[in-house]
Amino acid sequence: MTALEPRRRAVGVVLAGGVGRRVGQDTPKQLIEIAGKTIIEHTIAVFDAAPEIDEVVVLMAPGFTGEVERLVARNGFTKVGRVLEGGASRTETTWRALEALDGQDCDVLLHDAARPLLEPRIITECVAALRVHPAVEVAIPSSDTVVVTTPGPHGEVVSEVPDRSRIWRAQTPQCFRLPVIREAYERAFADPGFGGRQATDDCGVVLRYLPDVPIHIVPGSERNMKVTHPVDVLIAETLLRLGDG
Repeated sequence: MTALEPRRRAVGVVLAGGVGRRVGQDTPKQLIEIAGKTIIEHTIAVFDAAPEIDEVVVLMAPGFTGEVERLVARNGFTKVGRVLEGGASRTETTWRALEALDGQDCDVLLHDAARPLLEPRIITECVAALRVHPAVEVAIPSSDTVVVTTPGPHGEVVSEVPDRSRIWRAQTPQCFRLPVIREAYERAFADPGFGGRQATDDCGVVLRYLPDVPIHIVPGSERNMKVTHPVDVLIAETLLRLGDG
């Protein structure tokens, strides 16, 4: 049986650095109001209420940190320690959060602000998993068949149909012991080729630059959707209102 590591401070990092033009807004999608509150308020509230979380750090799109600070004060969120400006990319935004936590002995839960339907159960299981595992990915089995394509003379053609039983859909939070994710990013930034093929998520950085570090799966939830397109706003609002009812 694997021994449990001592409990470290757990920091929830809410990543809201993007504007989200696919939703059809010029302002950050995290400030869209659904079910009576902005998306980011719903997301912060889950972490602020989680007994396992000791601190919340928010990374917001440049020019909008003041708005988030007002929302934090209005809601009386007690665990939000810092609201910082995000970077030009997800990678840069994540690194700014890690830099802010440098020197702390803590676990970090990196979560997309645009996933306001995160369930407390997932946070509980992620924090518990980090006492055994150095890296954790929240994911759900894919209910759809996934195909791999290659360019053909008249468009993309299917070249491979992977075994669906081994395909999972990644969600957030993605969770790490702080030294692990910092080392992965330090190695990434030292790689001249990283900028040209940046990983799409933080577990991808660990997998590429610390391949010997196992990434444990914590089951996610179909409700833990990401608000990306206009239709997602309607779905999320419906689910939030049902949850309140």
